[in-house]
Amino acid sequence: MKTITRTIAGLFTASLLFAAQVVFPQSAFAHGYKVGDLAIGHPWARATPGGAKVGGGYLSVTNNGSTPDRLTGASLSDADHVEIHEMSMDGGVMKMRPLPNGIEIKPGDTVKLAPDGNHLMFVGLKAPLKEGDMVKGQLTFEKAGKVDVEFKIDSIGASAPTHDRAGGAMKMDEKMDGMKMDHSH
Repeated sequence: MKTITRTIAGLFTASLLFAAQVVFPQSAFAHGYKVGDLAIGHPWARATPGGAKVGGGYLSVTNNGSTPDRLTGASLSDADHVEIHEMSMDGGVMKMRPLPNGIEIKPGDTVKLAPDGNHLMFVGLKAPLKEGDMVKGQLTFEKAGKVDVEFKIDSIGASAPTHDRAGGAMKMDEKMDGMKMDHSH
């Protein structure tokens, strides 16, 4: 009788896991990528209003190696080009400028690209970024090379990717992991 009960319990658990995958497809959960010694955590972007020609991309990069590497470039299928940007405050004004040499990721460090700091600037958007979509992109690193990624498009006002706000099972990605603007370059 115990064997039958365990078998039924096992089938029930397997059925629940299958149902969860159907109801919550993998793209709804945190996603990460790996290239060389680098772990890229949850690339995401905010949805953009119709007619917007720029958008921001965010992610984290952890260097698990013993030598530094550098994020030197990126691309997005829905943009003409992508720039790596730095944001800083100057006299109460948020200033943004491109970082032509990219961003260094030191051994053992995690670099976060976020709405309130350094980020990817998607320039020349071909269409609005729509909440819930996944948009193909590519990141280029000086030593590790190129890696294909997908940016999950979150809500237009998101301050962090959905998985950071939801917690729970999506915490696996955490380890990998209102302003005036002056766009002068």
